[in-house]
Amino acid sequence: MGLTDLKKELKILDKDQLVALIADLYKKNKAAQEYLDFYVQPNERERFEKYRTKVVEAFFPKRGYQLRLREGKKAVSDFQKLEPAAELLADLLLVFVETGVRFTNEYGDIDEAFYTSLENTYAKALTLMQQEKLLVQFAARTAQIVRDTRGIGWGFHDYLTETREEFYPKK
Repeated sequence: MGLTDLKKELKILDKDQLVALIADLYKKNKAAQEYLDFYVQPNERERFEKYRTKVVEAFFPKRGYQLRLREGKKAVSDFQKLEPAAELLADLLLVFVETGVRFTNEYGDIDEAFYTSLENTYAKALTLMQQEKLLVQFAARTAQIVRDTRGIGWGFHDYLTETREEFYPKK
């Protein structure tokens, strides 16, 4: 069934049936629950902090040492689905990269796939910032990330340097 078919079926329902359907969806689906909670009470800062914590814990769990990069990426993706303000999304993207750089500096070089994920997220953040005219606001953080990558392998520092220079050309 596609979206068009779903819309046809929903139009058949009366208001009480729609309310019951949405309430049932809310009870049975965690993603729907979060989306609807955000719809009813859109406290973006609170949601940002929740997802920021998830990202940091993916790299630095409260117990033990177990990098969970996939969970960090999922937290960013889930936050993005809530359609937050561009400033908060850019902030969370940078948190992901900053935390990954910190992880590497504390535990040593990881693998190429790890750095590719961080590189893609950094480029995505810069692209978003450019589109939303936020580059000036995040200039210091994006520069600090590049400085913090000195000595990291796999060409990571060079890539971030070149990527940043595309968005912040030297004068």
